Amino acid sequence: MTGSGPQRIRAVRKRRKSQWRGFFYIAPAMALVIVFFVMPVLFTGWMSLHNWPLMGAARWIGFANYTRMWNDSRFMAALNFTAYYTVIVTIAIFAIAFPLAIFVERERRFVSTYRTIIFLPVVVGLATASLLWVWLANVDSGFFGPALRALGLVERSPNIMASFDTAFATIIVMVVWKIAGFTMIILLTGLQAIPSELTEAARIDGAGRWQRFRHLTLPLMRKTIALALIVSVTGSILAFDQFYIMTSGGPQNKMISVVYYIFNQSFVSFNLGYGSALSIVLLAILVAISIVQLWLLRVGEER
Repeated sequence: MTGSGPQRIRAVRKRRKSQWRGFFYIAPAMALVIVFFVMPVLFTGWMSLHNWPLMGAARWIGFANYTRMWNDSRFMAALNFTAYYTVIVTIAIFAIAFPLAIFVERERRFVSTYRTIIFLPVVVGLATASLLWVWLANVDSGFFGPALRALGLVERSPNIMASFDTAFATIIVMVVWKIAGFTMIILLTGLQAIPSELTEAARIDGAGRWQRFRHLTLPLMRKTIALALIVSVTGSILAFDQFYIMTSGGPQNKMISVVYYIFNQSFVSFNLGYGSALSIVLLAILVAISIVQLWLLRVGEER
């Protein structure tokens, strides 16, 4: 009994020392997050409450920038286009990445080479990839026009980027080519984490490939799919480079994404306050979407 007091004190001191050591280890990461994320977000929120021109003094206007956006038809059009693009490109990426992940998950000859080839476009910067595809689609010196003529599909090289449908399809194909390899790696990690004993037991019990995929693979990959989905949706909502470089928002300004519109308001129209308000709203949308996706994941696990 007499020794229990000093022992308890030593245990408390040891625990506190361990806690301070842990805080010391995470302090650099916390500092980076505070300096490069928290403080910019807070400053952006402060700017959004002002009429903040690029040149001149800022003027406090409260929530006027936030009320303005509800009557901004161009912002609503950009929001609708971004939502449409996000749905289409996310479906396209998963439709390509999932079969590729299944293909390279099995041990076969040259499987490492296949993985490398599929992943190579990921290391190319998005701006560089956009410039590459601008050249490929060029009506005079590109690749697509001569290829279509050689196949006898057209008599002369078409201007692919001149119409919304063909330009949008070209951007979708470029993004899938660029991103599918990264999503494939995420899904491949989930596939390799599934115990082979479970798959073999299901096969012995007579479950076919589709049954194993539906009742075994998909449920066990729920978290991996959620991660890949969040990354894909977030990246699609923040799309900017491909629209700025490949179409400049055209044709007829029909390909202006939300980030592109924020860029125009902030650095073309020099209305930094309104651009900041749009940025805060976009951040809130991203957080809400991520929360909903994680909630759906948790509900699925409870079932």
